[in-house]
Amino acid sequence: MDSAVQAAVEVFGSEGINTPGHVRSVIREGAWASHTSGLAHGRVQGNLVILPEVLAGDFLRFCQRNPKPCPVLAVSEPGQTALPSLGEGIDIRTDVPQYRVWRHGELAQEVGDITALWRPDLVTFVLGCSFSFEAALQEAGISLRHINEGKNVAMYRTNIATEAAGPFGGAMVVSMRPMPAVDVIRAVQVTSRFPNVHGAPVHIGDPALIGIADIALPDYGDAVELMPGEIPVFWACGVTPQSAILNAQPAFCITHAPGCMLITDLLNHHLASF
Repeated sequence: MDSAVQAAVEVFGSEGINTPGHVRSVIREGAWASHTSGLAHGRVQGNLVILPEVLAGDFLRFCQRNPKPCPVLAVSEPGQTALPSLGEGIDIRTDVPQYRVWRHGELAQEVGDITALWRPDLVTFVLGCSFSFEAALQEAGISLRHINEGKNVAMYRTNIATEAAGPFGGAMVVSMRPMPAVDVIRAVQVTSRFPNVHGAPVHIGDPALIGIADIALPDYGDAVELMPGEIPVFWACGVTPQSAILNAQPAFCITHAPGCMLITDLLNHHLASF
C-alpha cells in the first residue's frame, strides 16, 4: 500500500475512509488537513466559493455562463452553514480540510476552520469536482497516477478565456491526467457522462496550445511524470473561480485550498447521464 494511502487509512480507519460522515467529522476535528483525492470512494466531492450576498448574483451568472469549470451543485441561503441537499450534518465552516481566505483579490491566509470569520451575509456555492469522475475512470480500468502515488491532481492556468459576468472573469484552470493513447477515447466516453462534475476533457495533447509552458510545473497541486507514449488529458477545473476572484478582487471571500474538497453524501453514479 502506498505510504500516503496508508497514512489516510491510519487517520480515518479502513472502513471510515469510505464513509463521508466519518471523513467530515475527522476533518472537523482538525485531524486531516491534506487533499481529499481518494477519500470517501464513490461520493461526490465539491469545490467551494463563499461570497458576500452582494456579489452572489454576479458569481451565479458567471457559473451559469461557464458550466464546464463551474458546475453548480448547491447554493446556500445567506448565512446558512448547513447544506442538507449535499449531506446530513454538514457544517461548511469546519468540514473542508483547508480554506483559503481572500481579501481584495489577494490570498490572505489558509486556515482549517472559518467559524471565527463567518458572517450572516455569506452565501456558499458548491461546485462539481473532477475527483467525482475519477472513480468511474478507475472502474473502466484507467489508471490514475496521482492517486496511485498519493498526490493531489496537477492543475494549470491556461489561455482559455471564460465568459465574464459582472467583475468575475479570466482564464480557465484545468486539471491534467496522463494516460496511454489507448485509454484516451475511453476516458472521453466515461467523463462525458458526468456534466455536473466537468464532463468531457477540454483539451487533449500539446499543453502549449492552451498556454501551459511547462507541464512539469503545475500552478496548483502536484506534478506527475508524463511517461513515454502517454498523452496529457485536460479537464476544466473547479479552481477556475479562484482565477476569477483574482480579477474581481472582492473585499472578502473564502474558497477551498486546491485539492481540499467538501465531501458530500451524494453518490457519483447519481450524477451520471446515460
